[in-house]
Amino acid sequence: MAWWGGFGYYPPSRPRAAKGGIRAQSRGGRFGESWWAKRWIAVLEGFQIGARLTRGRSYARRGQVLSITVGKGSVTAKVQGSRPTPYQVTIQVAALTRAEWKRVAKVLGAQALFAAKLLAGEMPEDIEEAFRTAKLSLFPGRSQDLTTACSCPDWSNPCKHIAAVYYLLGEEFDRDPFLIFRLRGMEREELFGLLGGAAAPKGKGAHANATPTARASAPQAVPPSAPLPPEPTAFWGNEEGPECAVSEVRIPPVNAAFLKRLGSLPFWRGEERMADALEERYREAAVTGLDVFLGHPS
Repeated sequence: MAWWGGFGYYPPSRPRAAKGGIRAQSRGGRFGESWWAKRWIAVLEGFQIGARLTRGRSYARRGQVLSITVGKGSVTAKVQGSRPTPYQVTIQVAALTRAEWKRVAKVLGAQALFAAKLLAGEMPEDIEEAFRTAKLSLFPGRSQDLTTACSCPDWSNPCKHIAAVYYLLGEEFDRDPFLIFRLRGMEREELFGLLGGAAAPKGKGAHANATPTARASAPQAVPPSAPLPPEPTAFWGNEEGPECAVSEVRIPPVNAAFLKRLGSLPFWRGEERMADALEERYREAAVTGLDVFLGHPS
């Protein structure tokens, strides 16, 4: 029961069942495993909105969030609540200007480790220190950096529907660490371009005098692959390959290694995690494949 405007109590609403919604991967405990995901969740929990955080976690785990679209500095989502029409949620994040991102890129480019990790798709643990050196913040540092709205009748902002979207974004940070850059106004490819420019020496004849490491720091454009030929022989060739000597055939020591390397899909909607659902199939396929290779009857 909850108090409403001094006029009495009203029963808390129950959300309608949502079909095909985005389900949180976390089934218990805290959301997010990486430090940057936890940092994002800490921003939400700093709002001190009490029970709405608990209900937001419940909404995220039940699949009440129907869709999430992330753009530069903005997030839009639909959340199924107690009414027939889903609520519209918007989250605006204060984006850094182009000049501010250039300042950040200059600091990042000055340290090879920062650039190397980012170009490898990793988030350096002390990247926030680089932003502070540029007199900026990677994560929203003030309440004014975030503007949230929901079409629900709840007077609290953020409400439980906004909180549910926050939690799912936190999990998405685990899969894609560059999502926080997009929310701050910078796409991954744009950041790579800035890092390459920041790493290049300036002045006349700089390109000629640049070291191989400096020149290679800028990402190279990869041309699109040519279409595969329809005939297998055209792809593999007609020549017979060398005789293959197999020294050992065994079940892989790590089950579903490639699946685990790919990680979770963005904003997963299934009742069960994809890895949990497929790992047993991978295990069975490995045993069957070994039997076929050794010529054992199925």
